[in-house]
Amino acid sequence: MASSKCCDNPPQLNPAGGEGKVIDSFGGLKAYVVGSEDCKAAVVLVSDVYGFEAPNLRFDDYYLFSPFRIIHCWFLERKIADKVSSSGYFVVVPDFLHGDPYVPGKTDRSLPVSVWVASHDPIKGFEEAKPVIAALKDKGICTVGAAGYCLGAKIVVELAKSREIQAAVLLHPTFVTVDDIKEVKCPISILGAEIDKYSPPELMKQFEIVLSANYGVSHFVKIFPGVRHGWSVRYREHDATALESAEEAMTDMMDWFHKNLKLTLKLKPSM
Repeated sequence: MASSKCCDNPPQLNPAGGEGKVIDSFGGLKAYVVGSEDCKAAVVLVSDVYGFEAPNLRFDDYYLFSPFRIIHCWFLERKIADKVSSSGYFVVVPDFLHGDPYVPGKTDRSLPVSVWVASHDPIKGFEEAKPVIAALKDKGICTVGAAGYCLGAKIVVELAKSREIQAAVLLHPTFVTVDDIKEVKCPISILGAEIDKYSPPELMKQFEIVLSANYGVSHFVKIFPGVRHGWSVRYREHDATALESAEEAMTDMMDWFHKNLKLTLKLKPSM
């Protein structure tokens, strides 16, 4: 069951910005897209509860707001979607939350996050992801990878179980079970936090044991020390340790996609 700790360090959502564009329908969903139309490999990024407008997930420069200051995050460089695109992929960030991200403090968000999660079933998101992947293939995309953060990891693991994608990355996953991992049919990387009640190190180790017994599926499992659930996409720019770990997770993710989506490009992206 999700709790408020799943939503620590919420981002300032921003509907604009980035090198790509927001389109009303990509495979039936509103989406942020970025990348060359000539790409033959694509990556689908699946957000956490804060949705596809979270700045670290989508675009380059942004402002962090607080009651006391505005901080321009120049030194963070490109955010995840734009950076993945710059490594040679067409990238889609679909709005699986249909314009209804979890926003702490809003009057209609007085109920626990678990109530909000109940109305945003990741299994429904999995079904909605299939037309997105079909739309990528209609564009001439040959291989598709997907990365999911927190709640989004459940959508990605369902895609990995159904042969819809050729590579998967789960980052601090929520609601992913050992039974899910037993059914994975494509190369999968799982990046977890040392401090995480949703995918604690003990569960991550179980994932690795299961994957090690499945000789037909390559895998990579890593626990990042000293960081909490959500660190890879909801880090604070003044936290050097979190930033370094987020950069490391980004590099691990891109290495996995380069290896399994058959790109020869081997860039080492930094955040």
